[in-house]
Amino acid sequence: MIRLGVITATRAEYGILRPLIVKLREYEDASLRVDLIVTGTHLSDDYGMTVNEIVKDGIRIDHKISIPVSSGTPNDISANQAVTLVEFTKHFLAIGYDAVYILGDRYEMLMVATAAMNTHTPIIHLCGGDTTEGAIDEAIRHSITKMSILHFPTNDDSRRRIIQLGEAPDRVFNVGDTAIDNVLNMKLMTKEEVLGDLGADKWGSGKLSDIRYALCTYHPVTLEDGSIEDMMNEFLEAIKARSDIEFIVTKSNSDMGGSKINEILDDAEGKISNLHVYSSLGVLRYLSAMSEALFVMGNSSSGLYETPAMHKPTVNIGDRQKGRLRCDSVIDCSPDKDSILKAIDKACSTEFVSVCKRVVSPYGDGHAAEKIAKISIDAVRNGLSLKKRFYDLDRCRDKESI
Repeated sequence: MIRLGVITATRAEYGILRPLIVKLREYEDASLRVDLIVTGTHLSDDYGMTVNEIVKDGIRIDHKISIPVSSGTPNDISANQAVTLVEFTKHFLAIGYDAVYILGDRYEMLMVATAAMNTHTPIIHLCGGDTTEGAIDEAIRHSITKMSILHFPTNDDSRRRIIQLGEAPDRVFNVGDTAIDNVLNMKLMTKEEVLGDLGADKWGSGKLSDIRYALCTYHPVTLEDGSIEDMMNEFLEAIKARSDIEFIVTKSNSDMGGSKINEILDDAEGKISNLHVYSSLGVLRYLSAMSEALFVMGNSSSGLYETPAMHKPTVNIGDRQKGRLRCDSVIDCSPDKDSILKAIDKACSTEFVSVCKRVVSPYGDGHAAEKIAKISIDAVRNGLSLKKRFYDLDRCRDKESI
């Protein structure tokens, strides 16, 4: 029997993987099984115990692997990584997967990839080739690329970078982003349904349909030495200054400094009347809220991927996403109150809203998951060799063809 594993450690990661898990499991039979391995913040109360969202979606969970998720210091991150490496090495040795699917660039996924490499388990990598100059994710993402056998970047620019890293073009497939599959194919909640579910009837008088709101996520910028407290103060002061807009804020991830951001948000929620903080919204509520928001604000990659596909403005703060491919619907601004407020004014302008409606996403047509599933399963069935030759661009006769 062919045994495949899909690993998810965070809410955002699961949202992107969900369409792929569904498509992969359409191939399950007596000769093929697809395990879902849940780990990381999914199993943490501090981050909303988001494993429950997977259960609610009716997605079968085959294994739960607990790892520490403390993120206050570099020592915490390294300790988390050490446990992750050991636990996933044990798991891969016990199961003997024919391949595992790893998404992106998180520090725990670097250790999952290392465990796979140490146990001779082929890696199928999603969302490689992107550049994010403001975060350690950049180095982690490229490192996982070099450990991987098959690659599914989300756009042509990223595909070329993976080949530039020495990966053979016939192993690198741009079929789009599974996050866009969610945007284009998921049946979303109405504005009244999602706001009612979030308790917006307690925010003030008036109908739910009349509430004007923004959707926000703010993560640590892991390659900056600036004070998290100072950056969050500017972010919150901007929110306070726009009392005419309600701000729905989902908490930060478990990158170093994430727990501090979440502490600040929890403390501020009771002091700023138009600030509403949630550990997690889940895929359906998050995308439903996005579809009716005035704009999306913060420094999450969803502002560059899903938001443009919904034809909504993005206020992208700071350098965390610097280097990623972006659409005309993205407004980049500095992480200070005045710059954020200026960007909000632009996002709310009639002219810019019209620009957003005309944006065409460069991240696929909503069929990425089915293409990834077919290509990767065919490759596994034909046999994935761990031996690969470095693809040298200097020896390529037709560089334009890649």
